[in-house]
Amino acid sequence: MSRIPAELAKQLDRLSYRAHRFHRFAHHPLCREYAGEVIPLGRRTKVCRGCSFVAAGGLVGGALAVILGGPVLVAGALVMAAWGWLAVATFARPWRAGLRRSKVWSRFFPAVGIGYAVVCGLLGGGPGLALVGGSGLALAVFAMRYRQRGPNRGPCATCPERSQARPCRGFAPIVRRERAFRRLAEQKLTRAGW
Repeated sequence: MSRIPAELAKQLDRLSYRAHRFHRFAHHPLCREYAGEVIPLGRRTKVCRGCSFVAAGGLVGGALAVILGGPVLVAGALVMAAWGWLAVATFARPWRAGLRRSKVWSRFFPAVGIGYAVVCGLLGGGPGLALVGGSGLALAVFAMRYRQRGPNRGPCATCPERSQARPCRGFAPIVRRERAFRRLAEQKLTRAGW
């Protein structure tokens, strides 16, 4: 089996990236029912609200550690509190269908605590490095558990479009872009003799 030439593979990668750039970090359907789960950036691009809050919280926590400093024990206490919040956010189920918890409490504040603890650990050396390792391990466990739980697809369960043969309006723009990408990719491959 022969391989696609490197230059053609790069062209296809760039084409794929451009086709899906608008929703690459959204992680949710792009319909009205999920509007509260995404943050619009510009006219078309959307990013996941929860991931944005985690990134912002980590940056705020890291900046606080640099500005305020703090002993490793304080960082340890903060990270334990953050792990508790993450456990609640990751393992708890919604109280009632349709009730959404604030991402500030379930994503931003835990990330502030962990960001603070990690930067304090890196700055403190010695026992602080153990704190960094523990934080990384805990985040890996929580991320794995969160992926096992899967996304909340409650709005999809009651959507009248879910049983239609064509893609619903939440995925239709993504499917259109994928089909356009496939057409262009096939043209490029055919011209190259693939």
